[in-house]
Amino acid sequence: MSMLNSIPPLTAGLPGAEELHALLARLESIPAALAAEQRAARAEQAPSLPSFDVNLIRRDFPILSERVNGRPLVWLDNAATTQKPQSVIDRLKYFYEHENSNIHRAAHKLAARATDAYEGAREKVRGFLNAASTREIVFVRGATEAINLVAKSWGAQNIGSNDEIVITWLEHHANIVPWQQLAREKEARLRVAPVDDTGQILLEEYGKLLGPRTKLVSFPQVSNALGTITPAKQIVDMAHAAGAKVLVDGAQSVSHLRADVQALNSDWFVFSGHKVFGPTGIGVLHGKEELLNQTNPWQGGGNMIQDVTFEHTEYQQAPARFEAGTGNIADAVGLGAAIDYVTKIGIDLIAQYEHGLLSYTTRLLKEIPGLRLIGTAPNKAGVISFVLQGHKTEDVGAALNREGIAVRSGHHCAQPILRHFGVESTVRPSLAIYNTCADIDALVMALTKFNSRTRTL
Repeated sequence: MSMLNSIPPLTAGLPGAEELHALLARLESIPAALAAEQRAARAEQAPSLPSFDVNLIRRDFPILSERVNGRPLVWLDNAATTQKPQSVIDRLKYFYEHENSNIHRAAHKLAARATDAYEGAREKVRGFLNAASTREIVFVRGATEAINLVAKSWGAQNIGSNDEIVITWLEHHANIVPWQQLAREKEARLRVAPVDDTGQILLEEYGKLLGPRTKLVSFPQVSNALGTITPAKQIVDMAHAAGAKVLVDGAQSVSHLRADVQALNSDWFVFSGHKVFGPTGIGVLHGKEELLNQTNPWQGGGNMIQDVTFEHTEYQQAPARFEAGTGNIADAVGLGAAIDYVTKIGIDLIAQYEHGLLSYTTRLLKEIPGLRLIGTAPNKAGVISFVLQGHKTEDVGAALNREGIAVRSGHHCAQPILRHFGVESTVRPSLAIYNTCADIDALVMALTKFNSRTRTL
């Protein structure tokens, strides 16, 4: 019998003095008993991957040795941002110490070093996504900017009155607002594919939305609020069969799943570097080369031009035509180092490990009285959303913070999908390569103590 199940839920009324005393004593014994029970559970259920040593991986991330409120940091806010390995930190430091310069069009040595580092990072991204060419890789600030780039450039050129844009209930606001703005400006129509009670897209209903007026489909490969892994290849193929272009939001998928834009056959694929152990302020728009070169630039300035007169400007080919001005050179190089780190470990091995950890987490959370999981699709990446009966999500987040545990509480920039499940906010622990079963034990123990203590008041 689980230690968690041995704690009375107190649903039959308030306890008497003796019962309360016994309950509090039981709570004080939770850490040792729960740890012993969960060590046994880990041995039985946690992923067994001989070539994957999570304790060695944790040593690569210096921030994980931090203490918060006197306790070891447990970082479970990875869907918001991932922590950075020492190799990424060192690569940024090396760039500023030995390579810092603007890129291209200079005869001096540091410009050559910086250019080589920047374009080398582009090649690493190309390989990571299995793109056909580095000419398909555009550096941007992040997934949000990449989506806006497509909306303000290709969308402005190609979406007209009464055309239709299809998105899904699973979207982050970054994949809603730009298309709303475009639809309003062009007098087009925004249509939304529904989900079922687990948070998975209803493909049959999605198919009914596609037609001759459908010009664009945009959707996430993984939901940032629920963790649902969408049937991306089917969604792309169905959209192409209707003659539409497709953008895939990969912000939540690239650190969990192998990305292959050629196999996926998306027209655009976007992600943010900080979600895959890289720096903030750098991201990627992948686009098919011919499509990029048919699209007018979004911003004008230096670097994106071939020739300029007062009467006419000739633009560069992709990717330069979308990289106006001085870009985020150092952080692009840092993203390259992050990709090196993930590649060295192996994204498939990461996916296996995280799948086992997600199963372990889900099983233990289900045992907590009053806890309701939001989004229970059978195919999920490392994101879990829940509410705890009788408690505001911000109070739960604050209680966990007092124990040194970092989670996200709020609407996660995904209000429509949370409202679909009848809530305004959730608590969202999210997993990464460096998380362990011990992190999950700490989370469950803290939630159990908080839940049980407040139920006695």
